[in-house]
Amino acid sequence: MDRAADLLRLVSAKRAAGEPFALATVVRTVAATAAKAGAKAVILPDGTISEGWIGGGCARAAVLKAAREAIADGQSRLVSVQPPDALQEEGVAAGEERAGVHFAKNMCPSQGTMDIFVEPVLPLPQLIVCGSSPVAVAIAELGRRIGFALTVCAPAAEQGSFPEAERRIEGYALAVDDAAARYVVVATQGRGDEAALKAALAIEARYVAFVGSRKKAEALKAKLADTVAPQRLAALKAPAGLDLGAITPDEIALSILAEIVRVRRRGQLRT
Repeated sequence: MDRAADLLRLVSAKRAAGEPFALATVVRTVAATAAKAGAKAVILPDGTISEGWIGGGCARAAVLKAAREAIADGQSRLVSVQPPDALQEEGVAAGEERAGVHFAKNMCPSQGTMDIFVEPVLPLPQLIVCGSSPVAVAIAELGRRIGFALTVCAPAAEQGSFPEAERRIEGYALAVDDAAARYVVVATQGRGDEAALKAALAIEARYVAFVGSRKKAEALKAKLADTVAPQRLAALKAPAGLDLGAITPDEIALSILAEIVRVRRRGQLRT
């Protein structure tokens, strides 16, 4: 009971701190196995077990590999560790995936079977909004409703426009490192455009967009060409958002969040 309580406390603490990890749970065992159904372990991005137990070396390597991959791509996995004869009976090979199940070979003398569900637990994706324009406010409101943690970069006097922000930055001093996936929208609209865009392009982010005309964006990119890496300038999305014919701040925000969702979910849907 104490071990289970310790694991739950660790899971809670890591969630609160925004640290990525994977939770592995033994969901089924057949014949003799070291761990039984219900056993759990917290696995870190480097593949080490921080807390818990999922059995010995027979299953550990396959589960740790699955955990690293799950943290990297955000997708859960079901790992079935079986003895060679069981794999042969099912007509599958170790390392093969079928119907969402990843098969691995159990070479231990026990010759048991274990099915382990590996679930990535990742920080909420970060939506970073630079500016306090009507479009910035609309993006922030919609972004929180669809599951993003909100970081607002704006002068102190204008932070009141964002009552539900998780993080607040007065200016554009963005953190260089962050465990969460980051999506940045510069919606300064004439007030600090160059400074905000330079800061946005200096960090690792899956998406950086500028709210403004293509002509204005090209002028800003020309000014930043000596201080910003060419590949980052080339990746800048400007104008921001999908071409929906948006006019109002809410419509523009919708087009931008739709584009962010498309970038975020790309590769996650399976046919």
